[in-house]
Amino acid sequence: MDLGKLKKFFSSELWGLDLSEVSTRKGLIIKMLRLFYVAIRDLSEGQITLRAMSLVYTSLLSLVPLLAVSFSVLKAFGVHNQIEPFLLGLLAPLGPKGAEITDKVIGFVENMKVGVLGSIGVALLIYTVIELLRKIESAINEIWKIRRPRSFARRFSDYMSVILIGPVLIFAAIGLTASVMSTSLVQRMLAVEPLGTVFLIGTKLMPYVLVCAGFTFIYIFVPSTRVRFHSALVGGIFAGVLWQTAGWGFAKFIVTSTKYIAIYSGFAIIILFMIWLYLNWIILLLGARVAFYHQYPQFLHVKKELLLLSNRLKERLAFIIMYLVGSNFHWGKKPWTLNTLVDRLELPLEPVQDVLLSLEKRKLLMESGAEPPEYIPARDIDMIKLTDVLNAVRVATEDSTLLEARFLSMPAVDGIMSGLDSAVRSALGDRTLHDLVAEKGEPA
Repeated sequence: MDLGKLKKFFSSELWGLDLSEVSTRKGLIIKMLRLFYVAIRDLSEGQITLRAMSLVYTSLLSLVPLLAVSFSVLKAFGVHNQIEPFLLGLLAPLGPKGAEITDKVIGFVENMKVGVLGSIGVALLIYTVIELLRKIESAINEIWKIRRPRSFARRFSDYMSVILIGPVLIFAAIGLTASVMSTSLVQRMLAVEPLGTVFLIGTKLMPYVLVCAGFTFIYIFVPSTRVRFHSALVGGIFAGVLWQTAGWGFAKFIVTSTKYIAIYSGFAIIILFMIWLYLNWIILLLGARVAFYHQYPQFLHVKKELLLLSNRLKERLAFIIMYLVGSNFHWGKKPWTLNTLVDRLELPLEPVQDVLLSLEKRKLLMESGAEPPEYIPARDIDMIKLTDVLNAVRVATEDSTLLEARFLSMPAVDGIMSGLDSAVRSALGDRTLHDLVAEKGEPA
């Protein structure tokens, strides 16, 4: 196919198709092609590759401590021998080099005596592992355009749960499955067709299913927001299939890279390991991007667009958000969350999140302790003046009035600004959020 026509199709014709006028199957193919195009576009911009390189460096520092902590926990449950086969499978695309790296890493882990490290050493060990998870969260939060990460307390508890409980559950499930499959009853059932054929096909598909499930779990758990299961699953399937395909391609590259290995000699194993880590992180971040676009299709455009609201629209959005939150609170309805507000307003995540942060900073809204956090008025709605809501976004980025007095003062202009402020105060008066909520009655 002509490259010019192919480029024109992806950059223009693909986005001109009306999904409402095509069949469901064709519409699904169009959506998949659009996702593929946007993912490649985002990759070419460089932000994902920069994040991936940062994670490679952190991974090299954290790999042995992470496995050491997991090894210590798994040893208590008697399933620590499962780490080596798991690591071998992860590094399988490296071929014989993967087995060599696995032996070295396992050797490091076994030589690491937690008792010898002391309390400070153990603390640094756990800190290194938590820092890796924090950087992963930061990278995925950047993709999801999340401005506020988890609190330190919640981050620590969530991360420790994954570090301590996650490996036990994974390897216990693997061991339980192997035990069940080895029973005589299951073996007799598999001897009956078509169960045997179905099982054979299932065993070939199982690596894909497990990898996709792993990516899906990451996309649900790591972002500091609620990710819909369907969106996480789409991202997980994309990343899982891409990971398996990349593994196959990388294994082929290793087989044909004798010259590459000859040039770098002893360093080849380190370089190949870093390249494979780099590809893994790129795939993880690309899958997160696909999950994001699936959940927020309003960002899915041929050109990357940044939605910047004017000051007037920010003020309008602030009043709408306060009205929605205050109304549900006043009439005893379910509080709004960030995602339900985004769905209700049909706006991208960023402007809604920015206005919410401004309202929280002015103590007009507060987050509940629910998961995901729900928004409620920070004080009685009779005490929230509409002028406070307006000022929350009008002066959101002003750190000091001294700047205005020293550098932005001019008598002719000062008179205009004073007149505008007086007009606003006159229009809003002493009206409160309660007045705004109660005057329209209970919403449908």
